[in-house]
Amino acid sequence: MDNLRLLIDLHITGERQGPGDVAETRRAIELSGLLKRRSLKIADIGCGTGASTLVLAADLDAQIIAIEALSDFLDVLRLRAAQAGVAERVTTVNASMDTLPFEAGSLDAIWSEGAIYNMGFENGVRQWRRFLKRGGILAISELTWLTANRPAELEAHWFAHYPEVGTASSKLAVLERNGYVPLGYFVLPENCWIENYYRPLQQRFPAFLAQYGSSDAAAAVVAEEEAEIALYERYRAFVSYGFYIARN
Repeated sequence: MDNLRLLIDLHITGERQGPGDVAETRRAIELSGLLKRRSLKIADIGCGTGASTLVLAADLDAQIIAIEALSDFLDVLRLRAAQAGVAERVTTVNASMDTLPFEAGSLDAIWSEGAIYNMGFENGVRQWRRFLKRGGILAISELTWLTANRPAELEAHWFAHYPEVGTASSKLAVLERNGYVPLGYFVLPENCWIENYYRPLQQRFPAFLAQYGSSDAAAAVVAEEEAEIALYERYRAFVSYGFYIARN
């Protein structure tokens, strides 16, 4: 069984595919200054099934272009947008985040919650900048160390999965040297991980395992997710997502 297919089936019925919260998306919107602007064109990159897309479409005077490499997620997003009454404000595009279909200087904002790690933080903010208008907004949540020193077990896990994990100061420095002016930063609280992501994920495990007859491959996916959850619960004081808002 293809591991990607397993991951899609595990996550597709979730409200979100990573830590986050409507309140935190709205906090980032407020810090960005986008509420005061009209007729915006915004790309939500790595949008999954639309947790942030729907908030952006509901709260802003904007056309949201939802970018996702997995077409299955976009099918769900379109249904959710219709149910939320914002379908006319959302356009879905099945594309990789490193081959975006935009003209230079065409976007008022780029949004990406918990997804830029797929191409790396610095590579992403550098490549995406050309699509932003002068004064355009970049809003990204990114795995971030909360302290200068961390337990070895935690470091070993995250450096193996995402070598670019770093402190907020290092991420802000990346933004500055790539032509952005930082406007705001905050840390996602624990409820974004536990109540909004991990607990719903755990509740889906039994049905997921039953769907695949408790195959070794499906069981391995669940075991890896459970290990990450246990690690977060032990070391939540040392790591989270940081939300970074910057201007081009």
